[in-house]
Amino acid sequence: MNKRFPEHSNYFLIFYSTVFCLSMFSCGSDSDESIKPEIKSITESVYASGNIKAVDQYDAFTNASGPIQEIFVQEGDSVSIGTPLLAVFSEREKLSRENAEIAKAYAGLQANQSRLRDLQLTIDVNKSKMQNDSLLYVRQKALHDQNIGTEVEFEQRKLNWENSKTAYESALIRYNDLKREIEFNSNSASKNLAISKVLESDYVLKSKINGKVYALLKERGEMVTPQVVLAVLGSADKFLLELQVDEYDIAKVKVGQEVSVSMDSYKGEVFKAVVTKVYPIMDTQTKSFTVEAEFSIAPPQLYPNLSLEANIITEVKENALVIPRGYLIADSLVINENEDTLRVKTGIKNYQFAEILEGIDASTVLIKPTL
Repeated sequence: MNKRFPEHSNYFLIFYSTVFCLSMFSCGSDSDESIKPEIKSITESVYASGNIKAVDQYDAFTNASGPIQEIFVQEGDSVSIGTPLLAVFSEREKLSRENAEIAKAYAGLQANQSRLRDLQLTIDVNKSKMQNDSLLYVRQKALHDQNIGTEVEFEQRKLNWENSKTAYESALIRYNDLKREIEFNSNSASKNLAISKVLESDYVLKSKINGKVYALLKERGEMVTPQVVLAVLGSADKFLLELQVDEYDIAKVKVGQEVSVSMDSYKGEVFKAVVTKVYPIMDTQTKSFTVEAEFSIAPPQLYPNLSLEANIITEVKENALVIPRGYLIADSLVINENEDTLRVKTGIKNYQFAEILEGIDASTVLIKPTL
């Protein structure tokens, strides 16, 4: 017997280890903390943190570089689409716009009317000469048909008429060419002026929305670049919640779910919101998804960037068989009054309770395990 004992020693060790582990949950339990499962409603939720944002809130940038020449608004001002916020000084763009204005004035139709009138006079003169030479040619031809006059006189009249006709047609062509050239130059100058004004307008930062100026981040005279945020704008009276949800919970979140919201600025109060949008991409740095919600019951006063904590209610079940989470071991075991370890199947869970689907009923007496 002594020779066989060593080969079975490992089995004895496993047996006593198992008994020891179970005794931690059963023998050490406090019988005074016995309960029975309850029939009640249970709510499952997903935790999220985030901030308040004004609807259409955005950071305003300029396309220009240079010192701020003028600031036209103050923080808290109401603005509409196209309202100038500030101007960045640029001597180069100013000179470019002035040069384009000069070019447009020089190339305009009004400025070139004298050139067109000069050609029009040439056309009128050539037309009169052509008509006169045509009349003389017709007369000479009539005489020539009657064998009156010389052949040289007839050919000369014919040649004069053809030359004056060619001169008239040439003047018409030059007039039309000049008119097209003037119109092209005028249109081109107008386009160049419009481009210069657009480029110069890039140096004037304008509002993209009807809303409110929440922040002006630079002062007059400060140098700015296209990478620098100059102002923060957003809706004056409409706000939303921007929530960050962990990647492990995002699959449970759906549009339309109710959200319970608490904020440091309204301690002890809970407000209601509804999920309106789930962004379908994860931030790889924070391992979280962005979820938007709108208040259904909102605080009396809100400001952008207020911090908040929220619970997105993912499921509510009425008349569920539940036990406190403290009576559940590894989400699958409980201990009854006889200190037997029973396996259970759980449903939805929250921080306080867990739903029991199988394994025990409402008459089962449970004791709380102690670790």
